[in-house]
Amino acid sequence: MKFINELHEGETVRGIYLCRVKRSAETRNGKPYDNLLLQDKTGTLDGKVWDPNSQGISDYDEKDFIEVFGDIINYNNNLQFNIKQIRKADKGEYNPADYMPTTEKSVDGMYAELLSYIRQISNAYLRQAVEYYFVKDKEFIETFKGHSAAKTVHHGFAGGLLEHTLSVVKMCEYFAGTYSILNKDLLYAAAICHDIGKTRELSDFPDNDYTDDGQLLGHIIIGVEMISDAVRAIPGFPETLASELKHCIIAHHGELEYGSPKKPALPEAFALNLADNADAKMQTLTEIFKNKSSAEWLGYNRMFESNLRKTSI
Repeated sequence: MKFINELHEGETVRGIYLCRVKRSAETRNGKPYDNLLLQDKTGTLDGKVWDPNSQGISDYDEKDFIEVFGDIINYNNNLQFNIKQIRKADKGEYNPADYMPTTEKSVDGMYAELLSYIRQISNAYLRQAVEYYFVKDKEFIETFKGHSAAKTVHHGFAGGLLEHTLSVVKMCEYFAGTYSILNKDLLYAAAICHDIGKTRELSDFPDNDYTDDGQLLGHIIIGVEMISDAVRAIPGFPETLASELKHCIIAHHGELEYGSPKKPALPEAFALNLADNADAKMQTLTEIFKNKSSAEWLGYNRMFESNLRKTSI
């Protein structure tokens, strides 16, 4: 079997993949077909079953491991699997670990680095608030280490939440060392905690899908609730400082239309928004360009509002 990142246009392929998404639709002529999103540890691939009622298509459901047979084609500068045969794979035919996208970096190494930033927070109240989850809560730590940062957009792999958080903290380290207006303790605490709500917004792999609270509340509100729990557990935590920490988390998406209930009002909130947005977009570009040639124009991208191509050198 070939992994998704090894597939090329023009190949005829038979392999077992995780059916991440299955959606029924109709062509303009009213003919039924199925949209699939196939997944393995190297990424995802759009699939089309143009004749879902044919004899070669056995019964299967979303989240099943399925053996597929068909052709790899190019559609709008993206690979697509034109599927002719499907059967549900039996246990023992596949290793589940091959289907969970995972960070390429050391999880333990990244977490140790994150802890080093926590130790640099000199304000005792802020440090205790961060340690409430990242040092003392063993269940949270294990969940955080293995969680993704998103369902599909950026860092959508196991360890992605940790990788994204550490990148944001490193950018905030630069900001704090460059702009004296910023309070390093507040910025570090907010950066480390800005996405903790994602541990409850998204389910574990292989689903990596929105939970009920994720749908109803979202990770920003969940994260603020978690910070409120930590603050209540720390005697004498200053009320104004608690509000400032919560504000940074509430405003880290920057704009109301991007999901933040409030726009940034504090310098630290502005810095956190810039760092979060920069890492999310650069990681998205990294994932878009992965396994693409430098000469290949990828077409208009709605997120970046531009036609994209890798640098030639």
